[in-house]
Amino acid sequence: MGIQDIIEGKKQWRAHMARVKALPADYQIVYKEMQRYLFKVGPIDLPDGPLLPGIVDFFEEGVAAGKGVLELIGDDVAAFCDDLVKDSPTHADVYQASLSGEPDTAEK
Repeated sequence: MGIQDIIEGKKQWRAHMARVKALPADYQIVYKEMQRYLFKVGPIDLPDGPLLPGIVDFFEEGVAAGKGVLELIGDDVAAFCDDLVKDSPTHADVYQASLSGEPDTAEK
């Protein structure tokens, strides 16, 4: 990864976070909790993948429809996040596979 890739990545992340900051306060709070949870248990491609921008898209549509954030995701943020990543390989999966000598699950 070259310096240009790092700079481009930072630009994309700042643009992403600007979209988050444009959301209503309750959406921002829930997004930050989801982000914190997903960075702990989420898929391997979380930083570069489509999941976080997809959540912002979903939230922007909810705001446009006049819905509250809990109307969209329900009361259990962790369960909603778990459902989003249920079929994605996680860091825990890769670690578990390395302990048991299985092939890398990230490449499946």
